Amino acid sequence: MLNLFSPRKLPWISGTDGQKKVVLTAVEVESLRSEIAALEEREAHLKAQLEHVDEILQSARLSGYLYVRTRWAALPGEPLPIDDDTEVDDWLPRFLVLQGLCIFLYSSSTDLSPQDSTLLSDVVEVGALPCLTREDGGTRYCFYISTRHGLRYECSSVSKIQVDSWLATLRNESELQSNSTGPDELTKT
Repeated sequence: MLNLFSPRKLPWISGTDGQKKVVLTAVEVESLRSEIAALEEREAHLKAQLEHVDEILQSARLSGYLYVRTRWAALPGEPLPIDDDTEVDDWLPRFLVLQGLCIFLYSSSTDLSPQDSTLLSDVVEVGALPCLTREDGGTRYCFYISTRHGLRYECSSVSKIQVDSWLATLRNESELQSNSTGPDELTKT
């Protein structure tokens, strides 16, 4: 703040009553007012983000950071995609929220809009994946969510409890969805 005065010292003068005072030009005063207004606007925006996140988390059944990558199923007649995971680390941290009938993926927990989403009614398969051992020796526990549109979300976390919680909740919610909408192709592994 006060970028106006950072390159030089404030213009202090001594008043008649012995106290020091700052004398500013009209341009400097207007610049300060603009800067203060911009900071107040930014503060209001950040408060709105915080309130939005609070509302989401209060109504969410499950939320948290997971590492996520997406894969597409091959279309009929196409060869299977080559998936060589040995050289590419394409796991990105995402904030997942299970709210209502939808799974929302945010880049960050403070984002106002999700980056992606999928309806629970579109989920056809939920299951565990083999654990990953990282170069630093740490283990990531993994699971996947497949949709009827051929999209597969692969998710991982260093917390087995977090992965188990997501798996149990998604299986339960997907089961409820398939029971309420009739027979579905949902499978559990």
